[in-house]
Amino acid sequence: MGFEKEATSSSSRLRSPPATEETPLIGAPKPLSSQAKTFANVFIAIVGAGVLGMPYSFKRTGWIMSLLTLFFVAFLTHHCMMLLVYTRRKLESPDAPTKIASFGDLGFRVCGSAGRLVVDVLIILAQAGFCVGYLLFIGNTLAHLINPPTSTDLSPNIMGLAPKSFYIWGCFPFQLGLNSIKTLTHLAPLSIFADVVDLGAMGVVIIEDVLIMIKGVDFSSLKTFGDVSLFFYALGVSVYSFEGVGMVLPLESEAKDKDKFGRVLAFTMVFIALMYGSFGAFGYFAFGEHTRDLITANLGKGVISTLVKLGLVINLFFTLPIMMNPVYEIVERRLWGGRYCLWLRWLLVLAVSLVALLVPNFADFMALVGSGVCCVLGFVVPTLFHLMVFKGEMGWKQWLSDVSILAIGITLGISGTWFALQEIFAAKDV
Repeated sequence: MGFEKEATSSSSRLRSPPATEETPLIGAPKPLSSQAKTFANVFIAIVGAGVLGMPYSFKRTGWIMSLLTLFFVAFLTHHCMMLLVYTRRKLESPDAPTKIASFGDLGFRVCGSAGRLVVDVLIILAQAGFCVGYLLFIGNTLAHLINPPTSTDLSPNIMGLAPKSFYIWGCFPFQLGLNSIKTLTHLAPLSIFADVVDLGAMGVVIIEDVLIMIKGVDFSSLKTFGDVSLFFYALGVSVYSFEGVGMVLPLESEAKDKDKFGRVLAFTMVFIALMYGSFGAFGYFAFGEHTRDLITANLGKGVISTLVKLGLVINLFFTLPIMMNPVYEIVERRLWGGRYCLWLRWLLVLAVSLVALLVPNFADFMALVGSGVCCVLGFVVPTLFHLMVFKGEMGWKQWLSDVSILAIGITLGISGTWFALQEIFAAKDV
C-alpha cells in the first residue's frame, strides 16, 4: 500500500520543535515485531490496488513474458531493499544521537540536503501517483457500474461530463474533508479494512476466473511473448505493484530478530510474486483478449461482483488520505516549517484530481509511474547510496553488481517512461 507508516509524526499529541532536515520522519520507537508480524507488515506495505491491472498487463505483454518480468522485479526489489538496510547499518552507530529512521534520513546522511531532496521528490511523485491511480479506479468503476455504454448511447454523459470525470469530481469535496484530518490515528482502521477488502476481492476474482477456466481455455490463442516495447510496459506495471521500498527501513527497525529480516523479506516477496502471477495469469486465461484494464470490469452484473467493486471503491476512497500523508509530511516540512497547513493539503488534493482527469487508462498510468518514478526510487537510488557508502571496501564482484543494477535501473526507467507515454498518448488518440 505504500508509505503510510512513514509519516507518524503528524499523529503526535505533543507540540514539538519546528522540523528541520536533520529531524527524522519517524518519531518515538515502536514495539519490536515478530517474524510473523514483520511478514504481515511487509505484505501490507507492498500489496495494493495495482494488482487489479495485472491481468491486463499479461494480455498486453504475453503471459510468459509477464511472469518472467514479475519474478525479475521481485528479485531486484528485494536486493535493493536489502542494500538500503546494509547502508543504514553501516552508517548508524549504536551511540549515534539520531537514528536513520526513514529513506529520507538515509539520503541526508549519504548526500546531505541534496540526497534528502531527491528522495523527498521521488516519494511525493510515487505517493501522489498511487493516489491518481486510486481516483482512476474509483471513477472508472463507478462509471462502469452506474453509467455503462448502451446500444443507444455509446458515450453517456452526466451534467455534460464523462461519467469517469463526474465521479472523480464527486469525490473531490469529500477528499478535501478527509485529507484535512491532522492525525493518522483516526484513519488507521480504514487501512486495515482496505487490505482485508483487497484480499477478499482478489479471492472472488480468482474464483470467478477458475470457474470460467473450467469450461476450457484455448492456450493457442493466448499471447506468450510481446515485443521489446511491451517488455518495458510489463516492467513498469510490475515495479508499480511491488513498490514499497520506502517502508523497508522502518520495518527493519521494528523487527525483533534483525538477522532474519532479510529471509523474512525474501519469503514475503516470493509469496507476493506467486500471488500476483496467479492473479494475472488466471485473469488473462479466463478472459483472453477481452481482458479489461481493470479486471473487475470483466466481472458480470451479479450481486457479488457489484459488492466487490463497491467494496474496492470504498476502501480506496478512504485509503487515499493515508497514502497522501507522507506527501503532506514532506511538503509541510519544507514549505511550512513542519506545521499543519490546510490550504497546502487542499491544493495537493486538487492537483491529484486534475491529473486523474487527464489520464485515460489505469494500467497505462501504472506503467508510467512504475517506470518513471518507482524504478528510480526502488533501484537507482538504493544502489547509488550503497555504492557511495561502501565504495572503499567492496570487492569487484559487489562493485560490478551495484554498477550493473544502477545502469539497468536508469535504462529501464528512461525506456519504460518513453514507452508508457507512447501508450498513454496512443490511448488518447483512439
